[in-house]
Amino acid sequence: MRDKIHKLRWHFLTGLFLATAFTWYVVYREDRHGILTVAFLDIGQGDAIYIEAPNGNQILLDAGPNKKILKALGRVIPFYDRSIDLLALSHPHLDHFGGFLYVIPRYDIGGFVSSGTAHNTSEFGIFQKSLEQKNIKNIVVHRGTKVDMGDGVVLEVLFPDREVTNTTPHDGMLVMRLVYSKTSILLTGDMEENLENYLVSLNTGGLKSQVLKVGHHGSHTSTSRTFLGYVSPTYAVISLGTDNSYGHPHKETLDILNKFGVSTLRTDIEGTIILKSDGESLIIK
Repeated sequence: MRDKIHKLRWHFLTGLFLATAFTWYVVYREDRHGILTVAFLDIGQGDAIYIEAPNGNQILLDAGPNKKILKALGRVIPFYDRSIDLLALSHPHLDHFGGFLYVIPRYDIGGFVSSGTAHNTSEFGIFQKSLEQKNIKNIVVHRGTKVDMGDGVVLEVLFPDREVTNTTPHDGMLVMRLVYSKTSILLTGDMEENLENYLVSLNTGGLKSQVLKVGHHGSHTSTSRTFLGYVSPTYAVISLGTDNSYGHPHKETLDILNKFGVSTLRTDIEGTIILKSDGESLIIK
């Protein structure tokens, strides 16, 4: 009898310890101290960017090509959090939307935004059906739209500036600038030089950003000297897979970034790259 009471006490104390530890873990995770987190996820050859505002609002911009996104998200979202406020798609190529097919069944999704560009592939059709089946609201955004994440964090849509349903995915790219006080990050998807030049003509004073997400995985078709001059970033992030078949990043792009004195970070070398900002300064993990 005495042994049984001893065991019950031990189980009670163990349960109490675990409950207390979990409570403190949640408190630690939820206490963000005014910090914006932007994680360029290591998902192989593709793009996936997780954004979390100081108030906890979350956006997943692109999701890579496959289920690697789930493991990558598990490293930045606590295990008890099974919701994402907003999904966003830069353009409908598989290396940007494929991972959403695994995210949507596992998380409660608040909504979905895109430029409205479509792509006639069976995979994209399956993706669109998955949005419909979960009753996820589909919102098409254009230049001038501002996605207010709260606590001063805003996503500004720079392109498209027109209806782009029937354009090619790269010409209908969703391009956005994330702003938090003195911190700014330009999110370019697979934007190429023709669109870069067009944005410069529209927005010469509104492109400057501390961080540039390099277009098209570091391809030589993106990151022109003119565009880089207007953005004038301190850091550049290239999202790509190790030893990919495209030869990304191309030497021409790396050379241009180097000539402009930009510190370049790559997911194929560093893995997931996490930027944190209090609105004044930027810390890179």
